[in-house]
Amino acid sequence: MTTRTTSEAGIESAQHKEKQQRVWNVVPSEFSMLTANPIRKIVDNIKKPKNSDKSLIPLSLGDPTVFGNLKCPDVLVESIVRNVRSMKHNGYIHSAGPEAAREAIAKHFGSDAAPLTKEDIVIASGCSGAIDIALTGLLNPGDNILLPKPGFPLYQVICDAHKIKCKFYNLLPEKNWEVDLEHLESLIDENTKAILINNPSNPCGSVYTEEHLKKILAVADHNKLPIIADEIYGDMVFGDNMFFPMATLTKTVPVIAVGGLAKKFLIPGWRVGWIMVHDRNNVLKDVKTAYFKLSQLILGANSLVQSAIPDLLMPMEGSADAESLERFKSEYYQILEANSKFTTDALSKIPGLHVVVPQGAMYVMVQVDTAVLTGIKDDFDFTQKLLDEESVFVLPGQCFGMENYFRIVFSAPHEVLSDAYTRIANFCQRHSQTKQ
Repeated sequence: MTTRTTSEAGIESAQHKEKQQRVWNVVPSEFSMLTANPIRKIVDNIKKPKNSDKSLIPLSLGDPTVFGNLKCPDVLVESIVRNVRSMKHNGYIHSAGPEAAREAIAKHFGSDAAPLTKEDIVIASGCSGAIDIALTGLLNPGDNILLPKPGFPLYQVICDAHKIKCKFYNLLPEKNWEVDLEHLESLIDENTKAILINNPSNPCGSVYTEEHLKKILAVADHNKLPIIADEIYGDMVFGDNMFFPMATLTKTVPVIAVGGLAKKFLIPGWRVGWIMVHDRNNVLKDVKTAYFKLSQLILGANSLVQSAIPDLLMPMEGSADAESLERFKSEYYQILEANSKFTTDALSKIPGLHVVVPQGAMYVMVQVDTAVLTGIKDDFDFTQKLLDEESVFVLPGQCFGMENYFRIVFSAPHEVLSDAYTRIANFCQRHSQTKQ
């Protein structure tokens, strides 16, 4: 029989006490804690109205399918049904997208002025996924990027999570939200790695002229900075406004364009977007390789939805499908344009509000004059009280980095917009009349 020494007994006793003293200490990753959407922060602080006798009208979410008045094209539905039944699109595909889909994107968006091949295309999980890859494949922690103010908040969410510094250049409401070029250039330093341009714009609804885009490109060229062009709203423009893909306006500046199916074909929940690398001078050779590598993190976007891309983007010329898609696009854009005009006309008559006329997309930014509206401190206060008193929900401009503005999404049916704008008018009239 072995006798334990005093030393061995002491060690065992210490180990036993240590086990008893250990506690669970499981914490979230630094990456997750750095991920925070400013819209979520602000919206979570907005209180829902109590016992309202009015139905809620949400004009806040950038989803044109919310009210059910806008539906995706029949060609898409038929393609999906056909491909489901074929049983050929249920498995894994190339992480950057199947060749047929990438080829269709390259042919649809490529041109003599901005040539593309399938090797320039990376398909992602939605345009937001494409933006994530575009940013993280190009910038390192400590680098900085120039972003628009006001702008889509997801850009900052992604950058903050990856410790990429955001520097915000001003957009000028008095010039239809054009870029303040002097301010843009003043922000550039040795750590600046890219300029992001969103055209047409969310949240502004602005569409830049060819001349203005060329001036932006001149700044990028002078400073040897690539452009990340968020062109998800593409040719969704109104009246005489024209959309110019940035890549078609330069032979020297590399342009990383992102887009997707969501808004153009009314399927934001189907989550398919893409990156198009326009790089005539092979400046982004290694970056493009990085994008293909990053696509492997999710093993590819939805295979079934990608199977319909050739039918959507490259239907046979003169075919019934091509005519159907053209008709869909025309009717859809006409609705948005009519809603835009109705929105501008209605809101422009309301005291205390100033509208910057939208030129495209499905958004308008409206300025709140707190000097006219009694008891309204700022855009957040306006949003909260409008919700309380009239059950109309819009997003405060602070969500997009612009105080004393609010954003309206005008894709709702005409009768819904009419009701909402009547309520907004009543709200502003009450508050302007009570001014001492």
